[in-house]
Amino acid sequence: MKVRVTELRALVQRALQSAGANEAMAAATARALVLAESQGIGSHGLSRVAQYATHLKNGRVDGAAVPRVARQRGGAVQVDAGCGLAFPACELAVREAIERARTHGVAFAGVMNSHHGGVIVDHLRAVAAAGMVGLGFANSPAAMPAAGGKHPIFGTNPVAAAFPRRNADPLLIDLSLSEVARGKVMVSAKKGEPIPTGWALDAAGNPTTDAKAALEGSMLPIGAVSSPKGAMLALMVELLVTALIGAQFGFEASSFFVDEGNRPRIGQAFVVVDPGALAGGDAYLDRVEVLVAEMLKDDGVRLPGARREALRRKAESEGIEVAEAVLASLRES
Repeated sequence: MKVRVTELRALVQRALQSAGANEAMAAATARALVLAESQGIGSHGLSRVAQYATHLKNGRVDGAAVPRVARQRGGAVQVDAGCGLAFPACELAVREAIERARTHGVAFAGVMNSHHGGVIVDHLRAVAAAGMVGLGFANSPAAMPAAGGKHPIFGTNPVAAAFPRRNADPLLIDLSLSEVARGKVMVSAKKGEPIPTGWALDAAGNPTTDAKAALEGSMLPIGAVSSPKGAMLALMVELLVTALIGAQFGFEASSFFVDEGNRPRIGQAFVVVDPGALAGGDAYLDRVEVLVAEMLKDDGVRLPGARREALRRKAESEGIEVAEAVLASLRES
């Protein structure tokens, strides 16, 4: 049935608070999960509520955590999530980065002692709204091998970017560095459906189309069948969001898909650039529109983020379709 976005946020917030999250953590997380659901990204939406609640109850997440600025110098800032859910810490990091970019032209904000970062590009919406360019990176529990390897070392390590436009929706780019997001394999496993060849390896390092075997094995990096480029990008992101900011490597964190395990203490990182410090705000916007116009000369081109924005607007006005069982579970929390 259709549920209003505001009602759904309240239900998710209540469920997370009941599981042990403080009010601010539950509210920030509810906003993020419902936003993901509204864009049709079910793997990062309501399906995560039960997972997060279990992690709160089992001590994998500290529900009392309050994010704080741990270190800062000029345009660089380190935010400690305190082993809480990631969303309030990411909100703080992005706010800090925007303010520092206004002063310094560019800023880097890293989040350590964190948890699952959700849809990374959604953290950058505030950056685009401020008229700045944003880049986002995150690691996650080990899911992909190094180039030529078989055992999981890197997370699926998403990369995101937001580019503001003049009188138009920003370009919102978001991709994981695995051939497909691990969340999609999880959904296939729950439905008992096979996955395409080239998505994953089983625990023995062999290609598999069995979604459950894939979750016990490794995801394959983008283009792994023909090139090590995806694995190299995953390595770059892993180092950016761990060694540089003080977070744990993916192979040091227990899977998000198990109830028991350690506090993952993984990382997220955000880069914010003020176009006014470089080409100038108007010149930047002019050049973006030149490129967009050239792209749209071909009928089949869809601007990144356009589909998600259309779905989000529809959800805001008409509500979000939620399965009866999911809705009942939220209302009982």
